[in-house]
Amino acid sequence: MEFNARYLLNGIFAVAVIVAAFGFVYWLTNAGGFGERDSYQVRFTVPVSGLSTGSDVLFNGIKVGQVEAVHLDVARPGDIIATISVLAGTPVRADTVAGVDFAGLTGAASILLTGGSAEAPPLTPQGGTLGVLTADPGQSRSWTQAAGRILGRLDDVLERNSGRFDAILKGLERLAGGGSDEPALTHDLPAAGATVPPVAAPGWQMAVAEPTVVLSLNTDRVLEQVAEAATRPLGEARWADSVPNLFQARLIESYENAGHFGVLRPADAGDPDYSLVLEIRRFWLEAGPQPAARIELVARITNRDGAIVATRHFDERQPAAGGDAEAAIAALAAAFRATAAAIVDWTFATLQ
Repeated sequence: MEFNARYLLNGIFAVAVIVAAFGFVYWLTNAGGFGERDSYQVRFTVPVSGLSTGSDVLFNGIKVGQVEAVHLDVARPGDIIATISVLAGTPVRADTVAGVDFAGLTGAASILLTGGSAEAPPLTPQGGTLGVLTADPGQSRSWTQAAGRILGRLDDVLERNSGRFDAILKGLERLAGGGSDEPALTHDLPAAGATVPPVAAPGWQMAVAEPTVVLSLNTDRVLEQVAEAATRPLGEARWADSVPNLFQARLIESYENAGHFGVLRPADAGDPDYSLVLEIRRFWLEAGPQPAARIELVARITNRDGAIVATRHFDERQPAAGGDAEAAIAALAAAFRATAAAIVDWTFATLQ
């Protein structure tokens, strides 16, 4: 009995191996890639990187076959012909678009078939040769090839229009105030000298606040008035600081020239006895047949409690030798010196 059982087991094992072999052959024939296939050729008119025998063939992103061969066209050396085989029944039509798809930035290349309308006829062999799809050049380049092509075109555009781009850059430099190797020339306002110095140094302390101005005067540009309510920069001439800061600094210097060093900025004065508040209304060159520098402002002296002690309106005009920037700066400097001296004298007379 034991002898018969051993032969029975061997027979069962042999039958199982035979059945498995038939199953494997059936799988290869139907599901493993050896089933009925259709073959086509894909012509590439641009270089294709990474495509080789065994590469996948995708239809709308689904794997349907593989590349059987890749070779150069002897008659047209610039073209590449890939022979592909796909599963029978794949809807490859005359208007199907062929290209190359890349798996990621550095992945392997595969042929990608897309599109094809239902009304278009199936792609069939013609005259004994395989049906041919001409790949779209725009869908056959890798991202590095596409980037290189775009950069090459951009380089050609820049080279052909180099003169125009240089002119644009120079314009932007002028607009931003750059483009010159020499530092920009700035102009200062002169402080007033001693006019009527006090007999003794005053015992009061005063802070000179930063003057208030309209927006057009909050600048370091030298301005000219061209109409009743219109001003514009006079060439490229600039002051050493913005108009409010320059007025404040040179007015304090004018008090020092008059012998009083107790006039300071608010941040340095602590708790001063008085404050000088200025409202600048005009500071420009009035253009016209007889150009003149114009300074108009209102000065107020307030005490420690904020009450107004005195107010005065100052309006100074100085004829200018011309309408150019140099003449305007000279006339404005003279007008400021006279105005600063008048403010100092008025302050001493008011607080004496």
